[in-house]
Amino acid sequence: MKPSIHRLAEQDLRDAAGFYRREAGAGVALRFLAEFERIVDLLVSEPGIGTPTADGRQAFPLAGFPYSVIYRQLGDEIRVLVVRHQRRDPGFGDSRS
Repeated sequence: MKPSIHRLAEQDLRDAAGFYRREAGAGVALRFLAEFERIVDLLVSEPGIGTPTADGRQAFPLAGFPYSVIYRQLGDEIRVLVVRHQRRDPGFGDSRS
């Protein structure tokens, strides 16, 4: 299993890390990024652990941060489609594949 990240999910990640850097400092931003990487590694090793959502997608929350990774398993690939704040519109990023 290998990970890949949709280009707009990369932007979601940059936006969230930038917010944490501005509002809470570089240390918190780095912890956010490390947690994201931990979750992606976990999903690669255990792809079925997420909560099923629409259209074959799954969601998995980041520990300590109000964000979830929305992903889909495609063959031997875990495709991260959205990094979504948990209070954001649940349909945010639905058009990504």
